Amino acid sequence: MSNTDNDLKELSPVQQDELLETLKERFAKNMNRHEGLDWANVQERLEANPQKLWSLNEMERTGGEPDVVAYEEKTGEYTFYDCAAESPKGRRSLCYDGEAWESRKEHKPQSSALDVAAAIGIEILTEAQYRDLQKYGKFDTKTSSWVKTPSAIRKLGGAMFCDRRYDHVFTYHNGAESYYASRGFRGLLKV
Repeated sequence: MSNTDNDLKELSPVQQDELLETLKERFAKNMNRHEGLDWANVQERLEANPQKLWSLNEMERTGGEPDVVAYEEKTGEYTFYDCAAESPKGRRSLCYDGEAWESRKEHKPQSSALDVAAAIGIEILTEAQYRDLQKYGKFDTKTSSWVKTPSAIRKLGGAMFCDRRYDHVFTYHNGAESYYASRGFRGLLKV
């Protein structure tokens, strides 16, 4: 999932401007996600962190529609979540992690959710963060998203995913090696 044309993981000035404009527009359209925050401060923080801009661009390129959902006063960090209505299209049909990918003998998916997240420099949402995201809208009403799975469950071969059906958020389990065209993952990035 990495940008093979750019091993430095930095955006060109044109790419940076395009991404910042996209993020600014999304920020303005969805103020309920970040009440009381000022875009100028977010942009200043983003411009000071080109590696993070590259990761945000990868979130955008793969269909995540990242947006600010939190600000941590102590650290000055802004938290971005994938806020696409459905699980990001460019990050579906993935098993849970590299171990699960290795365990498949045939019909291997392209990669795994945790490996793709690491490649683009983001973290997969936990179940609590996934539920937090649902405060801002109705996400994954037709798709589902892998969530960070506790090691005790993962050691037994399982992995967890969530979706929203019947106006409720549900958490389920599956074999970590499974993958589906309608299941991806949502990530977060702190800048």
